[in-house]
Amino acid sequence: MICGRKARPVAQSPRAPSGGAGGSRWSGRALKKMGLTEDEDIKQMLQGSLLWKVRAKGGSRERLFRLQEDGVTVCFEGRFGHSRSPQSFSVTHIEGVREGHQSEGLRKHGAAFPERRCFTLVFKGRRKNLDLAARSEELARHWVQGLGKIMGRLQAMSQMEKLDHWIHGVLQKADKNKDNKMSFQEVKSMLRMLNIDMDNVYASKLFKECDHSGNGRLEGRELEEFCRRLLRRPELEELFGRYSGEDRVLSAEELRDFLRDQGEDSSLRQARAIIRKYELNEKARQQDLMMLDGFMMYLLSAAGDILNQEHTKVHQDMSQPLSHYFISSSHNTYLTRNQIGGTSSTEAYAKALRAGCRCVELDCWEGSEGEPVVYHGHTLTSKILFRDVIESIRRTAFERSPYPVILSLENHCGLEQQATMARHMKAILGDLLLTQPLQGQDPHNLPSPEQLKEKILVKGKKLPEPWHEPQSVTSLLDPEEEGEEEEEEEEKLPERSNRQSLQSLQEIKPLQAKDALQVSPELSALVVYCQAVPFPGLAQALHHPRPCHVSSFSERKARKLIKEAGPALARYNARQLSRVYPLGLKMNSANYNPQEMWNAGCQLVALNFQTPGYEMDLNTGRFLGNGGCGYALKPPCLRSPPGEGAWRLELHIRVITAQQLPKLNREKGSSIVDPFVRVELHGVPADCAKQQTRHKQNNGFNPRWEETLRFQVRVPELALLRFAVEDYDSTSCNDFVGQFTLPLPSVRTGYRHIHLLSKDGASLCPATLFVHVQCKTL
Repeated sequence: MICGRKARPVAQSPRAPSGGAGGSRWSGRALKKMGLTEDEDIKQMLQGSLLWKVRAKGGSRERLFRLQEDGVTVCFEGRFGHSRSPQSFSVTHIEGVREGHQSEGLRKHGAAFPERRCFTLVFKGRRKNLDLAARSEELARHWVQGLGKIMGRLQAMSQMEKLDHWIHGVLQKADKNKDNKMSFQEVKSMLRMLNIDMDNVYASKLFKECDHSGNGRLEGRELEEFCRRLLRRPELEELFGRYSGEDRVLSAEELRDFLRDQGEDSSLRQARAIIRKYELNEKARQQDLMMLDGFMMYLLSAAGDILNQEHTKVHQDMSQPLSHYFISSSHNTYLTRNQIGGTSSTEAYAKALRAGCRCVELDCWEGSEGEPVVYHGHTLTSKILFRDVIESIRRTAFERSPYPVILSLENHCGLEQQATMARHMKAILGDLLLTQPLQGQDPHNLPSPEQLKEKILVKGKKLPEPWHEPQSVTSLLDPEEEGEEEEEEEEKLPERSNRQSLQSLQEIKPLQAKDALQVSPELSALVVYCQAVPFPGLAQALHHPRPCHVSSFSERKARKLIKEAGPALARYNARQLSRVYPLGLKMNSANYNPQEMWNAGCQLVALNFQTPGYEMDLNTGRFLGNGGCGYALKPPCLRSPPGEGAWRLELHIRVITAQQLPKLNREKGSSIVDPFVRVELHGVPADCAKQQTRHKQNNGFNPRWEETLRFQVRVPELALLRFAVEDYDSTSCNDFVGQFTLPLPSVRTGYRHIHLLSKDGASLCPATLFVHVQCKTL
């Protein structure tokens, strides 16, 4: 007994990935850890298979696909190895595997292959789908099932296990001659892969200390010791020692003190539950004690994440009118690249909806053979059939979220093809399509997301009620209103200088029907709660509110309104929906800062989802805090303005360390990042601020800053916090490394890990930041 405690287990150094005894191999260890070494599907994938790669523009090529020994990398090359160097992808970047002809590519170009032999790999971020066809149904089944098993195992891994998996993958690549032993040169190569520019003298000293056999090679336990030393987290060891004392073992009472300082449930019962869940040492666990390894496991788990895990589920009140929510919205949803010559695709709708988008845009034009098409008029973008877009929306509308989807129609079709659009929507969407007002709904208020669950709403022009026969069809606008309503289409045209430089665009005359300014009764009947109207002006709109009317503003017009009458615009947005869209004068489909629009209560702040950047980071962050469902409840000051923020606070963020930052230039082995961290606060104008740490020279593996950044926040409910890591360059622009953005109300205080994302939103696992967050209410 020590000071009245039970005898404790001996404290141990942090655990490292074990190389096993003697000369055990690490190459197959990854799959062994997953429990998949004897799996028949995995064996087939390791052996390699000839699969047809179906190209997006038609045609197919047979390629040899093979799962690598690390269990996560798939390489593919020409069947005789005569093609260019092998390509590869990581299973960690796959979002899903779809069997059959479910992708746009296979529906168009996969007819030559039986459906049961086909499957599609859907990737996270901007990477295009990979459409594949096997030589047999059995072979296709091996790959579909095998990939599913690996994805499932990876998802279930803890952060420590992911780190273990990652470093063994690096070890395998660094072992050039595949003898399962590491020479000093191979160790130096490994260090560069790990983004460490370690001093030669120190690296040699560390190598010799671990080379107990003295043969100039590290193997087995020697390599395990080397990895353990590399993966040490001195800052976590110091933190652990601060609470555990000299014996370096944490009791339930000491863990309770740590939880109290973190601002969490600090009962003894909770402390014991954490020990039972995360402690690795059986003896320690039985005595309600936690070792350093268990403490690290806990801090690297979801429980130690900066994002409040309660907010990863829908937790906000979803029973308020639609106008009380920010709604994730996409502009030019059909585009996969820029808006001048990019490709239109139904897959773009699937990606947006799976990313939580709840309002998608369809630019509808006259098509051949009576079938309307969707594309970007006046440009060289490709065309897709309207009915194919609706099919794609039906399949994916409610995969990510059960809350309503709004189809924002920009109509350039004549009456006949408008009627065709209505027929397609009714036939394809069926009961999902809302065609009548909800029974008993107050006409002075919009229904709630909860009431509209799994419903698809049409936003478009509507005929004045009542109408009876098709011959009563008329233009809805007088000439002045027509000019205002067409502003969005004009904004989409490239600016004059760009038009002149692109002579080919001068020839483009999209097929817009003469009667496109009229609305067919069939299409009008589908518009229930989202009637598109020209903006009547704030005075009239506030005096005669029309909850079911929606007006659209270009970003330029929205900024002008905010500057001239921001509070009045916020009152208007408390009662009815408004949509903001990007200027069309940008050839690269650039976005605008959505935060200034949210500050005024605008709900449908539409962005180009295909264009990565800080604007899309903010959009992802905004909707991260309510289970990613695409609806975020506006703060009370915007639901019933005018109003003040509920509280003000002072925010202190201590940036402590980063771990395993990715290499930016993989082709150049000697290239090591010089990272710094910038913390950005986005909110009302008075809250917007940026601060950054100093850069650390040549260390992307475990840089340490220990710098505190301070912010004053006046309206925390509207604020977003963005952590960006960049590679410092004194002679040119800094390079982006990774980022993470979340709503300030979803930030947890205390010591937290931040799991970084790439520019297009994919995970950069195992890259993390380690910070301490302190909030003080003023």
